[in-house]
Amino acid sequence: MNAPALNPSPRDRRRRDVLLLAFASSLVVHLLITQWPLTLGEDVDTPPPLSATITELPPPPVPARSEAPPKAKRRAPTSRVAAVAGTRVAEIQAATTPAELETAELLNESVPAPQEAQAPPKQLPPRVDLAYRAFLGTQGFMIGEAVYRLDHTATEYRISTIAEARGLAALFFHGQGLATSHGAITPNGLQPNSFSIARTGAGNDRRESATFDWESGMVQLNGDKSAPLEVPTFDPLIVLWQFYFAPPEQDVMQFNIATTRKVYHYTFRRDGTETITLPFGDVEAEVWRRESGDGQLDARVWMAPSLHFVAVKVRLWNTRATVEFLLDSIRVDSTVAQQ
Repeated sequence: MNAPALNPSPRDRRRRDVLLLAFASSLVVHLLITQWPLTLGEDVDTPPPLSATITELPPPPVPARSEAPPKAKRRAPTSRVAAVAGTRVAEIQAATTPAELETAELLNESVPAPQEAQAPPKQLPPRVDLAYRAFLGTQGFMIGEAVYRLDHTATEYRISTIAEARGLAALFFHGQGLATSHGAITPNGLQPNSFSIARTGAGNDRRESATFDWESGMVQLNGDKSAPLEVPTFDPLIVLWQFYFAPPEQDVMQFNIATTRKVYHYTFRRDGTETITLPFGDVEAEVWRRESGDGQLDARVWMAPSLHFVAVKVRLWNTRATVEFLLDSIRVDSTVAQQ
C-alpha cells in the first residue's frame, strides 16, 4: 500500500480551501472562529429551538439611561418681595367683580383632554432566533445551517450560535460549533464584554475567548495577547444584531471586529437596494459592500429596513469560491408570539 502523500496536490488544496471557506462562512465568522473541524462536547449547553415563527420584528428595546439629577429647589422670595407681591394680588382681587372672578375660575379650571384608546407598543421578545442557511455558490447548493439567538434584558444581551455543516461539507466537518457573546445594550448599540468559541473533538479540545476592558481601552485576546480597543469595536456575533439596535446613518461605515486572536478593520459602503426573496416573503434590502483590497475575501450584506436592519443575506467570495447565507426564519417563544 502506498503511503499517503505528505504534500497534497494543488487540486486537493483548492478543494479543501473551498470547503474550509464554505463551512467557516456557514458560521458567519469566516475569518473569526478559524477554519478547524468543529464539534461540541457534552458539557456545552445547547439551547432548545424556539417554536413560533414571526415575519416582522418590533423596534429594539430602549436602553436604560441613568436617572436625571433632582431639580434644584426654587428659592423662596425674600420678605420684601413677598410683601409687594401680596399687596399687588390684593389690589387685583379688590378691583375684580365677583362675576369676573367666577369666570376666571372657570377658565382656569383644568379640563381633561379626551384620551384615545391606543394599543400597547410591541416589545421585542426576550429571546429571538435568527436562523440562516448557507449555500456554496449562487445556485442554492446548501452546505450548512446556523442559528443566532439573542437573549436580552433592558441593559444586557447574550448572543449565542449553534452551527452545523450539511451536505458535502458534513463529510469533512462533523458535529457543531458554538460561539457566544455577552455585553451591554447602549444608546450606540451593543458593546461586548466577552466573546468565546468552543471547538472540541478528535482529541483536540480547545476553547478561546476575548475580554473587552473598556475602561483601560484594551482587549485581551487568546494566548495572553492584547490589542488597543477603539470605538466602535464589535465581536463577530454582534455584527448580525448591531444595526438592529443602531441603524446606519451614513453611506460609509467603519468599525473593528475583535476575534479571539486578532482585531480586524472593516469599511462598508452603501451600494443601492435590492428585493430579496425569503421563505416568508419578499423584503426590500439595502446593499452594503466591503472590498478587501487584498484579494482575500470580499463581502456584500443585505440589510432590510422593514426588519430594523437585520441582515437577510450575506455573500462572501474570493478568487476560489463564493458562499451565501440567507435568513430562513425568525423564531420566538410561542407564548410570546400569542400575546
